[in-house]
Amino acid sequence: QVQLVESGGGLVQAGGSLRLSCAASGRTFSTLSMGWFRQAPGKEREFIAAIRWSDGSAHSADSVKGRFTISRDNAKNTVYLQMNSLKPEDTAVYYCAAGRYSGSYLHLHQYYSIWGQGTQVTVSE
Repeated sequence: QVQLVESGGGLVQAGGSLRLSCAASGRTFSTLSMGWFRQAPGKEREFIAAIRWSDGSAHSADSVKGRFTISRDNAKNTVYLQMNSLKPEDTAVYYCAAGRYSGSYLHLHQYYSIWGQGTQVTVSE
């Protein structure tokens, strides 16, 4: 069973940057699509970005496009989320997720079967 562990969250000022990492255990990482989601208090879980295992293609939500970048290193069983130009509204718990699906609906959390415990990102004014 694959397990995911996020790291890299913290407190940063608006305009700053953070890089989140999500390390996966197990030998099947290269055949898993990976996604990042976030959830702020009182709000629904929100899709941030995803990267497919099948062709390495990535896409991100409009709210973070141009600021956040997802990437993966299959040799290290790790997926990253580089976050630049952070805004206070980016404050949330960030979760990485994994699943075998590689179609057009990776923005939907239902297509992921494995979730990490989350890491807090707080962006101050």
